[in-house]
Amino acid sequence: MIIQGPTLDRAAEIRTETDVIDRLRADANTRVLVVRDGRVRVALPDAPPAGAAPSEEPAPTLVLAAPAEVGDATWALLGRDDAGAAVLLAATADDSATIDAAPEETWLGLRDIAGRLHAADVALLVEAVALAGWLRDAPFCPACGNATDVIQAGWSRRCRSCGREHFPRTDPAVIVAVESVDGERLLLGANANWGGRMYSCFAGFAEAGESLEQVVHREIEEEAGVRLTAIRYISSQSWPYPRSLMIGFRAVVEDESVARADGEEIIDVRWFTRAEIGSALEGRGPVGLPGSASIARALIRDWYEDRT
Repeated sequence: MIIQGPTLDRAAEIRTETDVIDRLRADANTRVLVVRDGRVRVALPDAPPAGAAPSEEPAPTLVLAAPAEVGDATWALLGRDDAGAAVLLAATADDSATIDAAPEETWLGLRDIAGRLHAADVALLVEAVALAGWLRDAPFCPACGNATDVIQAGWSRRCRSCGREHFPRTDPAVIVAVESVDGERLLLGANANWGGRMYSCFAGFAEAGESLEQVVHREIEEEAGVRLTAIRYISSQSWPYPRSLMIGFRAVVEDESVARADGEEIIDVRWFTRAEIGSALEGRGPVGLPGSASIARALIRDWYEDRT
């Protein structure tokens, strides 16, 4: 499962220090992760030997630059690495940074590479993309509409007019693997946005005043027409598109026969046998499943491997 524990020390205790970003940019040990329109630069490995198993393929790695290599950007502190060196974020939407001279094919997004990165790189990438998106998209005060100043080393904004302080927003959403009463089949849905090419777990955002369990019941009944029992939490995943926290559950259906798509967001629902899921995980059909970077695939695999 995708269960991301602590990897990078976020160094929250130094965010309020005076001129902390300038000081760290002047430190020769500091490294910078540049995020450009949601993409980062990666070092791609050489092609694996012919016949190599997927597990033997070398993983790409994030490219961390020296501060002097980076041009105009919005800066933030991501944390400290295992050696105690600072890791900064440089969020940029243009090609003004020297590091952007790298070949275009080495700039990739979370969906492209997260399933192939080492766990520590995934955690750093998710943090950087999420924070860069907020720094880019929230320059004005939502209370009075005036401009804000970035403070706390990139982790807060203060309105120049009304003085309110604002922080990066996180939107909780549930995602649920729904299984049959005997545990031998899995109910998946085809989202209208995918054109029926892929089936996945059911998901939805929490509304005001809802508990996570209430969201699970409401979303699954709305999208698939079934009621649930035996809901249990599995794991969570930060998903910065734009600022989601995906909270994964497994649940058992009450009545398998009433499953139906809502016809709007979900255009089809289907029960899959364990053999069909195993085949789909190997890329042999009968349908496509979510990519390896997503918690949806991890939930599906968790169910598949539970009894095999």
